[in-house]
Amino acid sequence: MAAIFTPHVTAAALATAPGIRHAFLSRAGGVSTGIYAGLNCGLGSDDDPSHVRENRNRAASAVGAGPEQLRTLYQVHSARVIDAGTPWKDDPPQADALVCDRPGIAIGVLAADCAPVLLADTEAGVVGAAHSGWRGARDGVVESVVAAMCARGAETARIVAVVGPCIGPESYEVGPEFPGHFLDQDAANTRFFRDKPGTDRLLFDLPAYVLSRLADAGVEQTSWTGQDTCADEGFFSYRRSCHRSEPDYGRNLSLITLADPD
Repeated sequence: MAAIFTPHVTAAALATAPGIRHAFLSRAGGVSTGIYAGLNCGLGSDDDPSHVRENRNRAASAVGAGPEQLRTLYQVHSARVIDAGTPWKDDPPQADALVCDRPGIAIGVLAADCAPVLLADTEAGVVGAAHSGWRGARDGVVESVVAAMCARGAETARIVAVVGPCIGPESYEVGPEFPGHFLDQDAANTRFFRDKPGTDRLLFDLPAYVLSRLADAGVEQTSWTGQDTCADEGFFSYRRSCHRSEPDYGRNLSLITLADPD
């Protein structure tokens, strides 16, 4: 019997936006097995490539797109943004965010604890997607994708941005040296850390930090969907795989597209 996983997640702020289709995909509905069981969409994993291709086809269909319309990246924890309107012929570019103003193209980012961010300005007809781990968030990937959208006609006052399932503030345990990456940038970032009782460790609130960077970029309509990928077996999690000494892990895919006009 196939495992039953957490259903895919949608956000009301994007679901009610005219002309937008999106999904923060869980492990549900995939063909992979073993440690990759479910909808593993990570081409960089050691999963059976035929399983990953089928999973990606199913993922694209979840937002009404065909496999040839799906655009993802070779993610490198950067702040680089790619325009997905022009397809690439060979390997995907190395970057961590995409923008698109062409209907029918599904842009997506992969994550397994990092924060996926989906953005839309329906009036301008521009969407964006960003892979925001702690390093990319600190280095400005959120601001970069917002700026790229605005260069294509979006306005920050109209942009809706949603942070999807990611490692939650109860699960992101870090060492005492970790906050330095953020406090060197802004002492106010101490608010995203709190002590873990009974240890010398700290807990980091990644979704709150990403939301703060969206606010810094001028985006006011923001939210987090609330799922903790490390704690919820319905999502792939790098940290959970490390706790279990597993050799690899699957990747969750989050997608957004401008629907083709009728």
